[in-house]
Amino acid sequence: MTQDDIARTINRYLELASVAEGADIAVLYADNATVEDPVGSTPHVGTAAIAAFYDSVRSPNRTIDLITLRVSGETAAFHFRVVTVVDGRTITVEPIDVMTFDDRGRITSMRAIWTTEDIVVS
Repeated sequence: MTQDDIARTINRYLELASVAEGADIAVLYADNATVEDPVGSTPHVGTAAIAAFYDSVRSPNRTIDLITLRVSGETAAFHFRVVTVVDGRTITVEPIDVMTFDDRGRITSMRAIWTTEDIVVS
């Protein structure tokens, strides 16, 4: 598992998170992985629960752009912008996600750092 491998997985994750179904995103995760989005919420455990979570937040009118990425060992932190258009309103949030990876390059945990106060509606 190299830094480049992790960066490729994160870029694929962001690409899928903007348009894909939950099952397509969940394949990036290890079987017993966890998603805590946002931090402090009840974690989604296992790929079925993770797929259901991503399906619940899916939107056809979403773009995602990576702002910065840092990788150290088997952990990555990245800041990105999510812009979603709903009913003519633009919703923007810029979370920071922290992910860990197993030796096969699968995500073992994802923790999203953001609060409702970080959401901008215009």
